[in-house]
Amino acid sequence: MVSPESSAGNTNWSIQGLYPIRATPSLPLSRLFLYIKLEKSETILKNLIHALAATALIFSSGATFAQDYPTKSIKWIVPYTPGGYTDNVTRLVTTRMATILGQSIIIENKPGANSIIGVDLAAKSAPDGYTMLTTITAHAANITLYEGKLPFDPYKSLIPISLVTITPLVLSVNKDLPVNSIGELIAYAKANPGKLSFGSSGVGAAAHLTSELLKYTAGINMVHVPYKGTAPAMTDLMSNSIQVLVDAPSGVGANIRAGKIKALAFFSDKRLPSYPDVPTIVESGGPKIESSSWVMFFAPAGTSMAIVNKLAAAVKESLKSEELIKRFADQGIITVGNTPAEADVFLKAEIAKWGNLIKTVGVKAE
Repeated sequence: MVSPESSAGNTNWSIQGLYPIRATPSLPLSRLFLYIKLEKSETILKNLIHALAATALIFSSGATFAQDYPTKSIKWIVPYTPGGYTDNVTRLVTTRMATILGQSIIIENKPGANSIIGVDLAAKSAPDGYTMLTTITAHAANITLYEGKLPFDPYKSLIPISLVTITPLVLSVNKDLPVNSIGELIAYAKANPGKLSFGSSGVGAAAHLTSELLKYTAGINMVHVPYKGTAPAMTDLMSNSIQVLVDAPSGVGANIRAGKIKALAFFSDKRLPSYPDVPTIVESGGPKIESSSWVMFFAPAGTSMAIVNKLAAAVKESLKSEELIKRFADQGIITVGNTPAEADVFLKAEIAKWGNLIKTVGVKAE
């Protein structure tokens, strides 16, 4: 550093790391400033070395922290009620993750506002690795459905950990409806515009948006009847109050197998092993539409990527369980367990897909 010192009417200048100098006629200020410039370059180099060392220390500390993580219980927010599809998948997977990680994982159900309440709570939690979140397809739809109204930044508040499972949706109809394929359903709907009603577990749910996608793609008119969950919609489907219902196999599978409703097709490109007699939508004479209800784990933004990667690895390891794979497969659930980067790509594609549909057909939030 350059500093002035007064001596005998002259000004001496001390340059740190060099030597004292004095501005005199034989050493004009122009040359003095050259020394100062050289000293500044030296200081910048020293600061850069210190910054690099500090950065290395941060990364080293982060790696060590992740290696020791977790050191206490992890809170896992599920923005839906206990006992449903999202809750069950989360509990089954995190139970195995807890064994792998060596700490308990405590599920906290925070339902309400189409999952927004629970997501907001997680998004605003400390990014210390001890509060995590589960979301499903509705989260991708909410970004457009509630555009400008969400209490958190949907793009910056959360980090995907892993896409855990995918469940292709199935279209079922009242058993007395005179159709036995998607092709016949489309023809019937065109011959009877507005006379068919379809139910869903709520506005913006994967089942609702998939039904809207079928309507738009096939050019048919059916009336939407939203419910608070699948159970009341199923009751009305069996009583013929509504005629069509799209949902996950976990919500309708028992009644399909019991013959109380008819499954016309899965919105998938291949048949599910657990439902070998139910065709894909294309096999059933419908348009090529793939749609699913998925489960994804998230961390609050700012969480160390070393921790995020460790959690993703625990998800992947948990899903290797043959018992868990079979249990999920029996419900039509496909295990995934991918990386944070892969989950992020999937999420962005889903946001774009459902966002375009919502804007095109004019879906409005309740």
